[in-house]
Amino acid sequence: MSLVTRDLKHIWHPCSQMKDYETFSPLEVIKAQGCYLTLADGRKIIDVISSWWCKSFGHNHPYLTQALKQQLEKFEHVILANTTNHTIVALSETLAKLQPGLDKVMYASDGSCAVEIAMKMSLHSRVITGQTEQKYFAALKNGYHGETLATLSVSDLGLYKAPYQSACLNNITFIDVPYVRGPSDPLWHDSAMHWQSTQAQLDHIKHQLTAILVEPIAQGAGGMLVYSADFLKRLAHWCKTHDIHLIADEIMTGLGRTGYPLACQHAGITPDFICLSKGLTAGYLPMSAVLTSNNIYQLFYDDYETGKAFMHSHTHSGNALAAAVALATQELLNTPGFYQEIQEKGQYMYQLLKNIAEQTDKLKNLRNIGMIAAADLVVPNNDKTRWGYLIYQQAIQHGALLRPLGNSLYWLPPLTITKAELKKIASITALAIETIL
Repeated sequence: MSLVTRDLKHIWHPCSQMKDYETFSPLEVIKAQGCYLTLADGRKIIDVISSWWCKSFGHNHPYLTQALKQQLEKFEHVILANTTNHTIVALSETLAKLQPGLDKVMYASDGSCAVEIAMKMSLHSRVITGQTEQKYFAALKNGYHGETLATLSVSDLGLYKAPYQSACLNNITFIDVPYVRGPSDPLWHDSAMHWQSTQAQLDHIKHQLTAILVEPIAQGAGGMLVYSADFLKRLAHWCKTHDIHLIADEIMTGLGRTGYPLACQHAGITPDFICLSKGLTAGYLPMSAVLTSNNIYQLFYDDYETGKAFMHSHTHSGNALAAAVALATQELLNTPGFYQEIQEKGQYMYQLLKNIAEQTDKLKNLRNIGMIAAADLVVPNNDKTRWGYLIYQQAIQHGALLRPLGNSLYWLPPLTITKAELKKIASITALAIETIL
């Protein structure tokens, strides 16, 4: 019995229509190194999407692997309630430097849980302060914040959310977003006209809101959409003015992906909560973190009998193996000149994508920020053909793992990828588009 047959007998793959695997089998990976996945048949496939946006330093990075091995020789996991250790303290000290003013860290296991922690902290803080009328959330249209019922509630993607709508939180307000091509777009710097309608919408419900959630600057699952930094700055200022928490979901955007340590830095803002995951451990192990301020922390700090303690726990909160890799990842990110390299490679990516658009005439709405480049396929209106899926299949045949979001094609490779490898991705992408479209 083949490995794929055994796989499909038992495994329910994530974010998949399992029937698709009847005609296009899962790829059998036997090794991963750098930007490449080696398959059982000997082919090498470029991981263009960083294995769901997390492999920021590629696969099997020697420095990160060594950090993992060294921690494993000490201990692998100890309950973080009632204990501490050098690794988790060092990581926390490092993360506390990412955003001045946010020096408290709570750990969880994945991005959805980090966002849910931030939502719960916001709601709980209102209970403590007696602001119980502030119990609703707002978020951006086309946003995505996770798969739990609470995080789905503040997500605006029907494909993920519709079957569970009856169990989702009520009274969620979704805000229109001014999208841009990138930092060169005039709207990036000035969203005043758009903001007028947004402010009117928010002013109407401000007394009911506890928090607004955003994916700063770039929205992932919604189509790799880039929006105005000025809009985010105005939104953050409005939140501060009205004592409404801003939750920055930096699960995908944080830790280098947009060319800065945090995407919030494009707008020069300090949110009340920052959620990190994916690149936090460079995709080695599941881990997430929520950064918040001492002001929020102090609301919960009291005698046990007051009932103010934040009683949220994850079995693997602060897992030592994950923490060791996360700490080593921060050291790599802080290599002098690394963020400048990201920005330069990002510009190169955009130029390559622009070349494909001109060559094929099959791409529109090009956008780019840091090492994210995306475009929409030019297909007939109301055409139900899964063009993105067909291009994914074709690209695999030529050596690249693309995973378009519907008919939105994107590149989100490891930050360490070379320009030669990016050029190869571009060639394969162009070939796949020309073959299918």
